[in-house]
Amino acid sequence: MYKLIIFIGLITMSCQTQSQQTLSQVEDEKQNYVPHADFPKQIELVQKSKEEWEQELTRLEYAVLRNAGTERAFSGDLWNNKEEGIYVCRGCNLALFDSDTKYKSGTGWPSFYQPINNDYVEEDTDYKLGYPRTEVHCARCKGHLGHVFNDGPKPTGLRYCMNSVSLDFVPEIQDVSKQD
Repeated sequence: MYKLIIFIGLITMSCQTQSQQTLSQVEDEKQNYVPHADFPKQIELVQKSKEEWEQELTRLEYAVLRNAGTERAFSGDLWNNKEEGIYVCRGCNLALFDSDTKYKSGTGWPSFYQPINNDYVEEDTDYKLGYPRTEVHCARCKGHLGHVFNDGPKPTGLRYCMNSVSLDFVPEIQDVSKQD
């Protein structure tokens, strides 16, 4: 039932954010989406040409996901989101973070203290500001998500500071059929 609920939320969100999508594109997204309850041990990489990424992503999404840019603080649609659900990679729909691990960091970007599955994010050292930072990428499409810092809350002490534009949110839909 949970898979169906997540799938319905994903389809609804896809239709709202990309009204020009065809039914076949939505079906492709459904096939690529990995709900966090069904994590495979290994994931198949999503590889696309620069032109394909440019056609699928907005200019800002492309700048952040493919060129490791950063959106302005407090400008994204997810930094202050308080709904329950799953945060997926905007590039390939891989489930990355759960709202249960999201917290208010005061930075202006969505922050989480851990990913759903450590194998679904990759880290690399970034020296773009003249000092080392740990950059976070989606393990499936290699899209830039943000950075991780060692100043987060317990239990991990980590702050995964992600760009809203790198993520999509799939709300948890309540099963009203089981309510009295």
